[in-house]
Amino acid sequence: MTLRTTKSTVTFHAPFSLPSISGEQPAGTYDIEIDEELIEGIERAAYRRVATLLYLRTRGGTRTCTITANDLAAALDRDGLTRQRN
Repeated sequence: MTLRTTKSTVTFHAPFSLPSISGEQPAGTYDIEIDEELIEGIERAAYRRVATLLYLRTRGGTRTCTITANDLAAALDRDGLTRQRN
């Protein structure tokens, strides 16, 4: 199995919450990692997402949370709507 990892950041301009993380998280920039595996047996290279990780910085270090891409997209959409109202 061939795995590739893409690293990026997302910025929330207002506090946010995700179903897989307890509590509200503060506004800020967060590191994201997306793991994808190669789909074998097809002519062209294609990848399937297998994990989306969000890194939360805490006083004691960093906490890694597995989230869904859909939940992240929905939270970013809500954040954008919050910014439009202000």
